[in-house]
Amino acid sequence: MRTKRYEPPLFILNDFTILLEVDHPDFEAVRDQLSRFADLVKSPANIHTYKLTPLSLWNAMACGMRPGEMIDFLAEESKFGIPTSIRSEILDITDRYGLLKLETDGDQLTLVCKRPALLNELISYRSLKGWFGERLDAHSVLIEEQARGFLKQELMSLGYPVEDEAGFHEGEKLPCQLLEETRSGLPFALRPYQEQAVEAFYREGSRHGGSGVLILPCGAGKTVIGIGAMCRLQCATLILTPNVSSVKQWKRELLNITDLPEEWIGEYDGDRKEVRPVTIATYQILTHRKSKDAPFKHMHLFNKRDWGLIIYDEVHLLPAPIFRVTAEIQATRRLGLTATLVREDGCEKEVYSLIGPKRIDVPWKSLEGDGYLATVECREVHVALDPEAKQEYERLSARHKTRAAAENKRKFAVVQALLQKHAGMPTLLIGQYLDQLRQLAELTGAPFISGQMPHEEREELYKQFREGRVNPLVVSKVANFAIDLPDAAVAIQISGSFGSRQEEAQRLGRILRPKAGANEAIFYSIVSANTKEQEFALNRQLFLVEQGYKYQLLDEQEVLQEAFLS
Repeated sequence: MRTKRYEPPLFILNDFTILLEVDHPDFEAVRDQLSRFADLVKSPANIHTYKLTPLSLWNAMACGMRPGEMIDFLAEESKFGIPTSIRSEILDITDRYGLLKLETDGDQLTLVCKRPALLNELISYRSLKGWFGERLDAHSVLIEEQARGFLKQELMSLGYPVEDEAGFHEGEKLPCQLLEETRSGLPFALRPYQEQAVEAFYREGSRHGGSGVLILPCGAGKTVIGIGAMCRLQCATLILTPNVSSVKQWKRELLNITDLPEEWIGEYDGDRKEVRPVTIATYQILTHRKSKDAPFKHMHLFNKRDWGLIIYDEVHLLPAPIFRVTAEIQATRRLGLTATLVREDGCEKEVYSLIGPKRIDVPWKSLEGDGYLATVECREVHVALDPEAKQEYERLSARHKTRAAAENKRKFAVVQALLQKHAGMPTLLIGQYLDQLRQLAELTGAPFISGQMPHEEREELYKQFREGRVNPLVVSKVANFAIDLPDAAVAIQISGSFGSRQEEAQRLGRILRPKAGANEAIFYSIVSANTKEQEFALNRQLFLVEQGYKYQLLDEQEVLQEAFLS
């Protein structure tokens, strides 16, 4: 217990809402602990609003946090204590974690329940009847192997998470080792937090390990962690990624830090269909089909080899068709990697039930403090609409208002002023709408990368940017994921995808990699004032505020005047 010098900063309400005073001297310490088991909902200037949910509590349990630890923390940090109903509900919800386990009994798969009455109730559910086999005793029932994933999904939706301790088949053996010196000639070893992440997934090879989601910031080396897990398991591995750039990046990293020969690594995408002991495929190719009713012609990749591990890169993007396949292959080890498991379709529960529980969630600011990430300043610039544009804006529907605000032409002057201010610093200009980005590229003379550009041309421009031959670079949302631009020090976001917190985190991630010298970066978001876009901007900030970043609000006149005076 720490010695208290101030009034506690929390207010706990009966509806599972928790309010945290931002100006409190202990704000950061309390926020870091609270975010381990509660979700940030709103983050205005003075009060941050959190919500306790079954999923947030179960994830905390999966990461090793105990109910008593949560309750003691809330009791200590709350001004008026914990309502009795909240204390009871926390105990009830967390008590459900561990009630149900999947285990193996010889060659048979069994669901084991600590409470016979609960098992009786579950067996009677119409939605579950098809998954159960013979009742073995008061505490256990046989499960068909192919039902393993679907049952976990359904039980999670009913409010009963399942601890899957049924184990995994070993898969095809693959001898591979991490190198002590990369093939590019640099010393190499996993960073302490990367080693911790691999161990959190592996868990000494026990039945408690082998499946789960690792949440780490962009730039923290999730690719390296995935490769570390593969080398620990020594098995054939299928790696699923969001795009072709990511396929190339995984292959480069595999060849650089492991002893794997190149002929053992296959690329499976639109251009190449190589199935090798380590195969890297895109989500897009696996979900490709000729028509809406046609079969997914490449899903057979899951059965092409005896994979011992499947890695889901950027697991928050997991497409719905792959959810079903993943439900069917629960005997294969599964590792999900992401910077934030925020899904706009609300399918976080699906990811956790089928890939595995959250095993580690590394705070962004802690890695910044250790020098593994750049120190980032976040600034939001408010830009007014011209009178004519304002009149037109008021006549539009809500959806069209969002785009009109995002494409506010007055933003271009702010971009030019910021480019002048940060002249010489590697800068990315990021946006949502292609027409707007083409105009921006024409105005600034910068190259423009979109999804319509051939992959080879994209890679060449990324290479030129890394080498300092191109600056700035205009990029669409195709650059949200899996591009390696370590020297990018300024990101200017001119438009975004509605209120996507996940996209905000990914875009900030483009400049998080550590820099030589001061190790600092700046993230600008240009927003039309008093519009729908400003409302969405509050939601987009939500995730970054939770990670400890603060936004400095600027008016366009401040930015333009500073550029004029310089």
